[in-house]
Amino acid sequence: QVQLVESGGGLVQAGGSLRLSCAASGRAFTTIVMGWFRQAPGKEREFVAALNRAGSTTSYADSVKGRFTISRDNAKNTVYLQMNSLKPEDTAVYYCAARSAGWISFIPINYDYWGQGTQVTVSS
Repeated sequence: QVQLVESGGGLVQAGGSLRLSCAASGRAFTTIVMGWFRQAPGKEREFVAALNRAGSTTSYADSVKGRFTISRDNAKNTVYLQMNSLKPEDTAVYYCAARSAGWISFIPINYDYWGQGTQVTVSS
């Protein structure tokens, strides 16, 4: 079992920045692939970014590429999502997710564990 707790969401103006954190516990952090997803009202949950176990390989949705950066600190059992140049369309609940399999996936159902979500609201 893996427990995930997100933090760092909030309200920010367009063009601003936020950094989300996700603290993991319950299993060796280096054995799990980490990802971030988001879900806006009335929309499907969508992939944002993911990072392999070592932190050496990343993947991003086209909509956030060049603006968001995913990283992990294996010593702190934490994954981060640095979000810059935020846009109103980035408004959503952001979820941290973990999967036991060794490779990155873009598909929510492939992730085994989920955090409770943190709200990000970007005003225009």
